[in-house]
This record gives sequence, structure tokens and C-alpha cells, in this order.
Amino acid sequence: MKLTQFKFDLPLNLIAQHPAKSREDSRLMVVHRATGKIEHKVFRDILEYFGDKDVMVVNNTKVFPARLYGRKEKTGAKIEVFLLRELNKPNRLWDVIVDPARKIRVGNKLYFGDNEELVAEVIDNTTSRGRTIRFIFDGDDKAFKNVLEQLGETPLPRYIKRKIEDTDRERYQTVYAKYEGAVAAPTAGLHFSRELIKRLEIEGVKFAEVTLHTGLGTFRPIEVEDLSKHKSEAEYFRVDENAAQIVNKGLQTGKRICAVGTTSMRAMESSITASGLLKPAEGWSNVFIHPPYDFNIANALVTNFNLPKTGLQIMAAAFAGYDLLMEAYQTAIKEKYRFFSYGDALLII
Repeated sequence: MKLTQFKFDLPLNLIAQHPAKSREDSRLMVVHRATGKIEHKVFRDILEYFGDKDVMVVNNTKVFPARLYGRKEKTGAKIEVFLLRELNKPNRLWDVIVDPARKIRVGNKLYFGDNEELVAEVIDNTTSRGRTIRFIFDGDDKAFKNVLEQLGETPLPRYIKRKIEDTDRERYQTVYAKYEGAVAAPTAGLHFSRELIKRLEIEGVKFAEVTLHTGLGTFRPIEVEDLSKHKSEAEYFRVDENAAQIVNKGLQTGKRICAVGTTSMRAMESSITASGLLKPAEGWSNVFIHPPYDFNIANALVTNFNLPKTGLQIMAAAFAGYDLLMEAYQTAIKEKYRFFSYGDALLII
């Protein structure tokens, strides 16, 4: 398929700037693949679609405060540094994106905090905006992490056009987040409250946790028209023995297996046995799913209404079918659903 087939025009007022008052108050569109039927619900109504021994696969990655603001040595120019991933813990080497990049050269020092609590030196250029930096810090790992927590900002996407609020640190994080490493939240999971999870468990629904640390590559623009030629950036994932057992038991007994988010789906599709079951695995995934695609594990998907021409929207089209997904998006616009990270949810079954 072609990238331009995934373009749609979205009124700016439909881009959610804040989350719903409570997590499960988001709206939920339900799309039935077999019939093309579209239903309009509230997210807590997801209880109606899952029952005893069905499985929900969630991504337990945890967002860290990845956005730092510093000053360049000598000139004092304000520089944004977006932490992507730690390359070497002992040497405190990080892969980052800097803005404005034209001002930042190898050898420059950057200072963070009012009292210069943190200093970094630019070691290498990686891409036009990418750099490798080395933090210069005398304390131990725990103290270093605490300083990053204090100075860092919740990495809300740029289309949220407001200042970061204290509540974002909690709301731009799933209630089951465990393992730090993501620079963007797995947003389909933001709709689940602890109470809703408990109610699903009372109904007999099983939860399987996988990990995929969402990187900026998930949201980076696709720059090739022919989708078969797109190369995704690799992201760390892990599927443990417990998750594989829960999912495979559901598969073997004909239960509904729901991927909560495209990241959970990619983690599963990166770890398949020859017989089409989920296997424990850990590594780096650059799986890019686009139509046509035969999914191995999940037969249901929870996702948000995503940016046009992104891998997230394209994967949802591979799962729902292109025509049905684009109809769902046009319906969402007509019915004034809220879009993107803090927006409403879509359940495809």
C-alpha cells in the first residue's frame, strides 16, 4: 500500500489537550471486523466484550522524564535535550536529540539546572538532530537518576500545546507501568484504571504483561511512499515465560486475545514459534506491520485514534482492514471523538 492512502484531515479542536477526568471515562468506539458494525460506548463498557479466560496483553513499560532544558557553555543559549536511551551506564553515555541542533557541536558542554546540577559533553553526531552525550556527574547511579527525575519533564507530544502540569506525570503513564525505558506512553493503556482492571479480573479476564520501550521511532514520519520499503527503528522488547503461558493457554482454548496497544501487538509479533504460539524472548524489534498482514496471536486490539500516516494508524488498518479503519476514523471525526495520546479509544474485534 501507499503512504498517501493514510492521509486524513483532522480539525485541530479534536486533538485532545488533556486526558479525560478519569481514565475509564474516555469514549470507546467498537468496530466489528466481521460485520463492519460500529458502536459508540464509554471505555468502561469494554467489560461487555470480554469474559472468562479471555486475555488482555498490556505493555508495562514506564515513561521517564525524557525532556531536559539546558544552556550551552559560553553563549548561554537555551537548548532542549530529549533523552532517547542510555547507551552505557558506567560512562553515562546517552543517545539524544537536541534542538536547535545547528548550535550543538562535538565538544560543546551543556549545563542543566539553576545551579548547574548536571553537566553534559557532546561526544558525537548521530543524525541531523541526534547526538551522543556524556553526563559528567560525581554521584552514584541513584543520585544521578534522582537528578534526571528532578530536572526532566514529562515528554508530552508536541501537538499538546500547553505547559506541562503536575498531573501529567501520573496521567501520561499507565497504572501498571513497571520498567522504565519509554519516551512515549503506550497510550491505549492509559484508559485502564486499577478499578476497571479489577472488574475485568473478577469477570475472569487474564492479564499478560509484555515490555516494549517505546522510542521516538514509533512516531517519526514515514518518508517512503511504498510502505514495503520502510525501515523501522529498533526498540527493546521482552516477553517472559509467564506472559507466553497465559497467552498460549488462551489461544489453545479459543479465547479472545486482545493486544492493548500497537506496542503490545509488536512485542507479540516479534516473538512467534513455528507453530504460531507466543514464545519467551528478549531483544530488539524493528517489526513494521502494514496491510496486508496475517496476525499470529491477537484477535482483538485496543488503540487510540492516531496521527495520519504513522505506523500506529497503518498497523490498525492492517488489523481492521483498510476500508473499515478509514471509515471508523471518518466516523470519529464526524462524532467528535478526541484524537491522539490523551484522546479516546478504539476497540477492533
